[in-house]
Amino acid sequence: MDVRPGALDDLASVLADQRISQSGKLAVAISDGSGARLRRRLEPSLPGADWFEVGGGTIDDAVRLADGMKSGRYDAVVGLGGGKVIDCAKFAAARVGLPMVAVATNLSHDGICSPVSILDNDAGRGSYGVPTPIALVVDLAVIREAPIRFVRSGIGDAVSNVSAVADWELAHRVNGEKVDGLAAALARQAGEAVLRHPGGCGDDGFLTVLTEGLVLSGIAMTIAGHTRPSSGACHEISHALDLLHPRRAASHGEQVGIGAAFATYLRGDREGALLMADTLRRHGLPVVAREIGFGDEEFVRAVGFAPQTRPGRYTILEHLDLTPARAGEAYAEYVAAVSG
Repeated sequence: MDVRPGALDDLASVLADQRISQSGKLAVAISDGSGARLRRRLEPSLPGADWFEVGGGTIDDAVRLADGMKSGRYDAVVGLGGGKVIDCAKFAAARVGLPMVAVATNLSHDGICSPVSILDNDAGRGSYGVPTPIALVVDLAVIREAPIRFVRSGIGDAVSNVSAVADWELAHRVNGEKVDGLAAALARQAGEAVLRHPGGCGDDGFLTVLTEGLVLSGIAMTIAGHTRPSSGACHEISHALDLLHPRRAASHGEQVGIGAAFATYLRGDREGALLMADTLRRHGLPVVAREIGFGDEEFVRAVGFAPQTRPGRYTILEHLDLTPARAGEAYAEYVAAVSG
């Protein structure tokens, strides 16, 4: 893992030094946006690379990428770009049996180093198990050039780990679900580090901690063998919003951040919920549904629908089994608490 300003300029030497690709024969997946601009910068230092433009973030895009790489004799696949490109590259690398290197141009979620590719399909959106990237390169200068909303989204995703692990431990207490202690510790500490760091979105120190937190989240999921360390009621609520309002959904990090703060409040941890809400607000993230364009009734409906998005997963939502009326009351109490 190489996280620092200027890391992108040393990409070729990092790959060679780590013996990932001493020959320089690489398949590089890029978007037509930031990836295309960075290609012009990197192409002279990667003379043995072949470049593949990824049209979007669908399963068909990922399969086309894999098919395009089959004819080459590559050492590794490099995913250069945001979440869609990296998810496509992870899936394609798994399909052709090559190691994958993630070169993230934004920090919008923990998919940069997770064992999952989130890809759109005919049924909506699917999660596909893939190997974790063998290496990660993050140039903090590039991260700062991206719209700040991407950093904010990553903050929401990282902070939500704290709530997700609490849900996992609740499932253990109530149903005896096995908790992997190392995975839980990594995910929780990743979230706590971001939650309590005093820095801001433009600080190298904070961006480094955020990057490390997102990476640790991915490693936690790899250790556990599933997404439980980083996905609880917070993500169920976000998935519900995506399904019920596909054209109005906010960023993933914004939605799971609100979901995590509300779920924390539902667990009776008022202090934790207020700390989470204060941190989100300090970084410019929303803390109530109306700040992302949803009415109170729409959000409450999503809370009621949320358990259907992950059948078999036990969180505070399944535990309380709230009626619509009680969910509405609880959300109104939460809004009053975090708005005071």
